[in-house]
Amino acid sequence: MKNRILLTLLVCAVVWVGPRASEQPPADCRPNPLNIPGAPYPCIYPDNRVMFRVAAPDAQKVRVRLGQGFDMSKEADGLWYVTTTPQVMGFHYYSLAIDGVVVADPATRTFFGSGWHNSAVEVPEPTADADYYSLKDVPRGTVRQQWYLSKVTGTWRRAYVYTPPDYDANTKAKYPVLYLLHGWGEDEQGWQAQGHVDVIMDNLIAEKKARPMIIVMDNLNAVKPGESAALYFARGSLTQAVPQPPPAPGAAPAGRATGPGRGGRGSLASSVFTDMMLTDLIPMVERTFRVAPGRDNRAMAGLSMGGAQTFGTALANLDKFAYLGGFSGSSGGRGGFDPKTANDGVFADATAFNRKVKVLFLGIGSAEGAGTKTFSDQLTQAGVKNIYYESPGTAHEWLTWRRCFKEFAPLLFR
Repeated sequence: MKNRILLTLLVCAVVWVGPRASEQPPADCRPNPLNIPGAPYPCIYPDNRVMFRVAAPDAQKVRVRLGQGFDMSKEADGLWYVTTTPQVMGFHYYSLAIDGVVVADPATRTFFGSGWHNSAVEVPEPTADADYYSLKDVPRGTVRQQWYLSKVTGTWRRAYVYTPPDYDANTKAKYPVLYLLHGWGEDEQGWQAQGHVDVIMDNLIAEKKARPMIIVMDNLNAVKPGESAALYFARGSLTQAVPQPPPAPGAAPAGRATGPGRGGRGSLASSVFTDMMLTDLIPMVERTFRVAPGRDNRAMAGLSMGGAQTFGTALANLDKFAYLGGFSGSSGGRGGFDPKTANDGVFADATAFNRKVKVLFLGIGSAEGAGTKTFSDQLTQAGVKNIYYESPGTAHEWLTWRRCFKEFAPLLFR
């Protein structure tokens, strides 16, 4: 009898200190919408703090690499926990450093950014504000993968191509085209996977706020055979066969392209991408899809580095593009901009520029600084028409760029 009582007490004790892993997260901490199915962590509090949990039983140190970074603590259940400071609403890449080794968190989906597959959290904005990229019962377009052989790069390349809901049924119709670019360290999947561009476009078309159009999403990584593509890869030793020391302060990263842009001081825009786009990509699109002809039916836009590429490509080829958009990326706003000389003088004759360019759109997040607003004001003072949009409360991340696209798309092809 005494042994039975002791055994019962031991069982109760084990149950009482049972692993926290079996418990639910705090009631007001909602699972990150980008978690894998069933994963309760990371979770997000109403004040935008994020709580993480990691299973790394043999680790000595675990850190969440999000913003400033947060060291985790190992608790009695053997799992590691941390709650961050409040985060800016929107989409944020993050990773884990476990005893110094950087890995993605297996509790979330992964997204290609910063040159490798990261985890991500989506700090929600108010439901009503997110309506424009929410799935609705409306006609849906299609995103296709289109492979093509580039003569310029000597490689097979993949573009993602959005076609509007009536594309396959309305076989006699031809559609204008928007060429839409991602940012540094991302790829052609970004605008669909992180940006929800197909959902945004379907909703805009259903509400008759935007014209049906084809959207072509290609990869910024374009180099000629034998040239370095290091600019587009993950930083550090991850992609280096022989690890190289970091560049000296002030030195340009290996592989950086030069040319007009950013006030004529050199640019992230690549002349190789421009050549590839004009030689390979646009002809492929116009052979493969039912495209309305001419510059009045062609637009180009991009975010961050993709915005710089948009300005580098399109401003040098205004005979081919009538609509331009830069989301957190353009060709000015960082000082030294002179509208008379920048971009080979394309802004010098404001009247001529305004005749050619039907929409020049500049968008930015309010937490990103005043550079884009400064650039917009400089253009306006020089007589160059432009549309400035500032996303309230967002930073250099995908919520800013979704909002920019929502504002930009209705302006096209009117």
